[in-house]
Amino acid sequence: MFGTKSMPVTPEQALTGRETPILSPLPHFVHGRPIAPPFPSDMETAYFGMGCFWGVERIYWQIPGVYTTAAGYQGGYTPNPTYREVCSGATGHTEAVLVVFDPNQVSYADLLKRFWEEHNPTQGMRQGNDRGTQYRSAIYWTSDAQSKLAEQTRETYENDLQARGFGPITTEIREAPPFYYAEDYHQQYLAKIPNGYCGLKGTGVSCQVPAAR
Repeated sequence: MFGTKSMPVTPEQALTGRETPILSPLPHFVHGRPIAPPFPSDMETAYFGMGCFWGVERIYWQIPGVYTTAAGYQGGYTPNPTYREVCSGATGHTEAVLVVFDPNQVSYADLLKRFWEEHNPTQGMRQGNDRGTQYRSAIYWTSDAQSKLAEQTRETYENDLQARGFGPITTEIREAPPFYYAEDYHQQYLAKIPNGYCGLKGTGVSCQVPAAR
């Protein structure tokens, strides 16, 4: 799970990838629901990158109101990359998690709270001992409301972090680019391998989010 690249590639430098997806998504290993569209019409979609996606996906599938999750690659240039290609640093992608949720049961603000608190968003191209562009922190929003809330919580949380001696937040926040599903062995990995690796570690600083309406 250790990358070696710490500088993003340019579109011209990125691997060309492939037209065919590397995965035909199977049902979710934990609850059996689909991990690929179509999803129920009353669901919303969010994407988060917090370092190694194994632990991130486990955080979110355990939250009541989350319909399904999946591990994948996002934010780069190479279509349908493999894990080895992403780890090379030559695709521009970060490890990301798809989160499909019922907004009547769990708010996007609550998902953001877990995002900010469960990792250290000030570390740039790494997360703990995991180093490389594929471990960068990212929020990829799917609506104007998500964009506004992501920026609002970033500003508030950055102030709280800096008051505790941390540096500025380096989280990438932008409209969701294409999401490419990771290989099947990555999907719900910590349900299949309960004692598997998880390098997530928060800062210990609480994130204040707006109350759900």
